Amino acid sequence: MSKALLTVVLQYEQDVVVARQRARQIAGLLGFDGQDQTRIATAVSEIARNAYRYARGGKVEFSLEGESAPQILVARVKDQGAGIADLQAILEGRYRSQTGMGIGIVGVHRLMDRVEIRTNPQDGTDVLLKKILPPSVAALDRNDLGRIAAELNARTPTGAYEELREQNRELVSALAELREKQEQLLQLNRELEDTNRGVVALYAELDEKADHLRRADEMKSKFLSNMSHEFRTPLNSMRALSGLLLDRVDGSLTPEQEKQVSLISKAAGDLTALVDDLLDLAKIEAGKIDVRPIEFSVANLFSALRGMLRPLLSGDSVKLLFEDPPPSLTLVSDEGKVSQILRNFISNAIKFTEHGEVRVFVDSCGDPSLIRFGVSDTGIGISAADQERIFEEFIQVPNPMQGRVKGTGLGLPLCRRLAQLLGGDVTVTSELGRGSTFTATIPVNYRETDRPAAELAATHLESGLAPILIVEDDVEQRFVFEKYLQDSPYQPLSVGTLREARKFVLGVRPRAIILDILLRGEDSWRWLTELKSDPATASIPVLVVTSVEDERKGLALGADAYCLKPLGRAALLEKLDSITGRRVLIIDDDPTSRYLLQKLFADRHACVIEAENGRSGLFAARRSRPSLIFLDLMLPDLRGEDLLEALKGDAELQQVPVAVMTSGVLTREQRERLGLRAQVVVQKSELTFDSARAILAVGGI
Repeated sequence: MSKALLTVVLQYEQDVVVARQRARQIAGLLGFDGQDQTRIATAVSEIARNAYRYARGGKVEFSLEGESAPQILVARVKDQGAGIADLQAILEGRYRSQTGMGIGIVGVHRLMDRVEIRTNPQDGTDVLLKKILPPSVAALDRNDLGRIAAELNARTPTGAYEELREQNRELVSALAELREKQEQLLQLNRELEDTNRGVVALYAELDEKADHLRRADEMKSKFLSNMSHEFRTPLNSMRALSGLLLDRVDGSLTPEQEKQVSLISKAAGDLTALVDDLLDLAKIEAGKIDVRPIEFSVANLFSALRGMLRPLLSGDSVKLLFEDPPPSLTLVSDEGKVSQILRNFISNAIKFTEHGEVRVFVDSCGDPSLIRFGVSDTGIGISAADQERIFEEFIQVPNPMQGRVKGTGLGLPLCRRLAQLLGGDVTVTSELGRGSTFTATIPVNYRETDRPAAELAATHLESGLAPILIVEDDVEQRFVFEKYLQDSPYQPLSVGTLREARKFVLGVRPRAIILDILLRGEDSWRWLTELKSDPATASIPVLVVTSVEDERKGLALGADAYCLKPLGRAALLEKLDSITGRRVLIIDDDPTSRYLLQKLFADRHACVIEAENGRSGLFAARRSRPSLIFLDLMLPDLRGEDLLEALKGDAELQQVPVAVMTSGVLTREQRERLGLRAQVVVQKSELTFDSARAILAVGGI
């Protein structure tokens, strides 16, 4: 439940300063770092200033939501003013004000995890500012909150001048901390340079030993593979000949001969099974590398490589330069293997470059599904004849630096195999004496990782069913949910990770989402906040089904319903019915007409189901039991009047209101005849926003 911390009344302008101070103090006592304390204090003071300036006062209430970690700090700013007339325009960034009103509201959305605004002329404006506590902070109980309240009471609010001094101290402290970190980084770089000399001296010995191990492993694998294949042919012949003898193809056998041949056949079968096991072992020893794809930033990858490889530079004669990639550039691939490819490229470039620079860059290939990483140097270069040989195992091209630079000849072949494993390839362009450029072309999205989301995106959405996205990492639980939704108005579509869920929501808009909180290694709380804060997805109902007992926090972050596992079929369907609203069935073969109808009542809490012909429409009506049916008279397979007759003849559907639509001109007699079986008869050309709302009212929607 919600736990109150402090209330600040906004009666005088000085109270806005007090609200800012209290927000910072509370954030500090709850465990937020300095930057988050400043963000929270700024957001609270901005909304409090709006309340004082435009509503002549109000109050700020601080409270804590949630029973389990991470809990939520809630700052509620309430006033009794005239409300915000242009709230939607402000949130969309379209509002322009001479006084600056609205700029702060937009900025506050960037400072807090979730912002909720309710406003009307009668009740004023109510703003909820929510920030999730850091993961390192354990759940706070009433004793902790009592200690925090006592600490707050002991701190006397100061004036505006002192608040300004406090902000200046925060800025000076941040600058000092930054300077200290820079000095620590310089010291760390010096230590790395000292230790790197010893590490580099060990590389040759380690590479040599690794070379022997690789050769031994390869010889063992080749021996097992070759032996298995060589044994398989004669063994197959022995089994086939034994079979001929046992089948008496060339004459009968004595009982003793049959026993002997049977023993020979059994021994050959046992040996064949052993050979098959050895062949499988050879495949394992040859190594099938697992790909562990994740979503990662190229900028972060370059930053890590920069800190890791700069110590390899022995002096100032060679510079290691990284071109800054776009901040938003991300990949879904195996970050470790991409990093390994680039480390090999950069290490080789530094080894074979005496003067000049080694430059690391990333660019597009003209194909939006691919990305190209490159490492160019001003080193000794590679002749055209040797540019393919360097990708063969254990091949080392003779060069003037051979005596000083040792290697195994496996780095570049490994890079190519890793790139191919990720779905890409490695190439080189070089000229003797002028340097080389090695490039690795990698798919932006690893193909096997995208398979579940791609299959979901390509899933045929069944006519008459509302798609429900199930976000659950437990395969058995997903199976249970899918079984529960069989023979219901809903079509289950399951994913196991939040990344797949994000892609699916962008591709196919589900009617509702069933979300588990405890996903492996992923924070569902924060994704729920993102989902409900994004205008494009905020209207999608979310049903949280989890084993975490913290309903207050789930509802505070935007969940439409919250249930604990295990959840039975009847309860699940009841919850889905309640959050998806009443069902509306549109039976029309024209996709444009169906789209326009959806847009006319998009903001109504209704589940829209579509059918493109009469038979599928009748099936959808019997399956989904809609609250209202829009029926086009001109269907490709059935006459609209016949379908209307079938609906009215069904005992379970005869009470469902039907709105008949037509593009043609109806006579008075036709209208009267249709009016006996339909509640509304309307021309498509006459269908407007107001008339559609009136029809929905007939269905109680």
